[in-house]
Amino acid sequence: MEKTFSEWKKRCLNKCDISKKGNVDEDIEHLVSLLNSFEEYFTTSSCSGRITVIDTAPESCVVQKKNLVWLFVSHSKCKVDDVMSALDSSCGTAVLKFEPFVLHLQCRTLEDAHLMLSAAVQSGFRNSGLTLSKTGKIIMAVRCTHSLEVPLGNQGKLLVSHEYVDFLIGIANQKMEENLRRIERFYQSIQTMMKNKQQKLLNKEKRMKKKKESVVSEQRQKLRCQTDDCQSNGGSNGIGLDEDLQLAHCFNSVLESISAPGTFAGVDGGNGA
Repeated sequence: MEKTFSEWKKRCLNKCDISKKGNVDEDIEHLVSLLNSFEEYFTTSSCSGRITVIDTAPESCVVQKKNLVWLFVSHSKCKVDDVMSALDSSCGTAVLKFEPFVLHLQCRTLEDAHLMLSAAVQSGFRNSGLTLSKTGKIIMAVRCTHSLEVPLGNQGKLLVSHEYVDFLIGIANQKMEENLRRIERFYQSIQTMMKNKQQKLLNKEKRMKKKKESVVSEQRQKLRCQTDDCQSNGGSNGIGLDEDLQLAHCFNSVLESISAPGTFAGVDGGNGA
């Protein structure tokens, strides 16, 4: 599974960006780069958030994805004049939308996914969740309900006043600002989470090393005691000459026993936790 995940990540990050924009949004480049730098994760799709005006087009107009025409798209705050200019091109039902940040992240294990999910929820993306595919892919979706969708016109005719459109753009821009704050909180939360995880692994390695050193020391002391007993029983001439070699041989045996996969040599030679 480890090898398969690495292959998935390599294939995904090396393929061409087939999105309409063709590249990662500027406001989340640092976040996407951070996530892809970890061995446990890689991003599959993302959007920093956007304000759009879409139009349901009649058959006479140029039709795009899902029978919609994109009259206006902005991944940052916008001005009312830009939206009004876009509405001039409407020939169907025009709708103003704000869509918040969304990101899909493939995770190596469920434990890795739960860590990232916790960071997302704590940062304000409370509609985030996990999906497990039949092939074993674990996908974590980062999202929230901080959105806006308001119809503005029908059959190419504006149904609301310029003042009302200005009011809606103010709300959309406020949502965009909050959206960017949540993205930054998410970024900071990930950094803290991964540093804590790394520190826990280092502490665990130090404890295991200390435990191994303690066992080796006890085994060595035991071997010395056994050698001393033999010498006191009149075998000093034969054993004393090879004492260092015997201790070195026994010491290496203990190290090999400790290093063996799935085992841990105790003081009395048994298996321990």
